[in-house]
Amino acid sequence: MSSFDDRQKSFEKKFAHDQELQFKVSARRNKYLGQWASKVLGYNEEKEKEYIQSVIKADFAEAGDEDVFRKVKEDLKNHNISDEDIRKKMDELNEKAKSEFI
Repeated sequence: MSSFDDRQKSFEKKFAHDQELQFKVSARRNKYLGQWASKVLGYNEEKEKEYIQSVIKADFAEAGDEDVFRKVKEDLKNHNISDEDIRKKMDELNEKAKSEFI
């Protein structure tokens, strides 16, 4: 029974580690997305920092990435950037963030 318990604990640790890593990757991606969007919006350095924080916080509204997508989409609605462009940028920045942790 001990080996079964050890195996279960090992799986639980791996799951917790994977979840923590995914959280860090998402937060980093959201930071980069906020930087990108703030440049499109023409924000100065101070306003950019505030905006980045607002994008990161938007991710806590619901599970998944749709809350962040909706926020950025709404903020960029007057800048002729398509939904597809935003999603591509999110994917690109997600890969960049992943590479920094792996």
